[in-house]
Amino acid sequence: MSLVRCPNGHMFSVRRHGTICPYCNMETKPKDKLERPPKDFDVEMELMEDEIEPVCGWIVCVEGARQGKDYKIKSGKNFIGRGDDMDIQILGDNGIARKNHAIIVYDPKKRNTVLLPGDSSGLTYFNDEAVYVPTDLAPYSVIEMGKSKFVFLPFCGEHFEWNEG
Repeated sequence: MSLVRCPNGHMFSVRRHGTICPYCNMETKPKDKLERPPKDFDVEMELMEDEIEPVCGWIVCVEGARQGKDYKIKSGKNFIGRGDDMDIQILGDNGIARKNHAIIVYDPKKRNTVLLPGDSSGLTYFNDEAVYVPTDLAPYSVIEMGKSKFVFLPFCGEHFEWNEG
């Protein structure tokens, strides 16, 4: 078994991800000193206990350092930046602020997704227009931050909504 636990408690495969946790991007110990789960550890049960935040949409990088990478949008506020504590962490583009470059909000009551400017000095563009006020996102809208461009793809909205419970 090649599963290990990072310092934040995430379980992941060393063979697939190396020594960097794919959930929090935290470096683990060198491969020969990695902590192995106990023999009676049930990986499936551990994974089932993780809280699932259903996806409400995605942004997909179509231009920039992370071209081809998708980022999940969950219900409520999704803070975007390069920092580890961001809901949507975009690495590789120093034009994107560490904290709160922009915010994407999915509102389950109104069934819509909105793009908000963050509180950083970096600008966010929506279909080539700077975002200064909350702006409704439509399918395939283009969002630009730093030197990267993203396309918005909704999942929840007019045609589908997750049911509570």
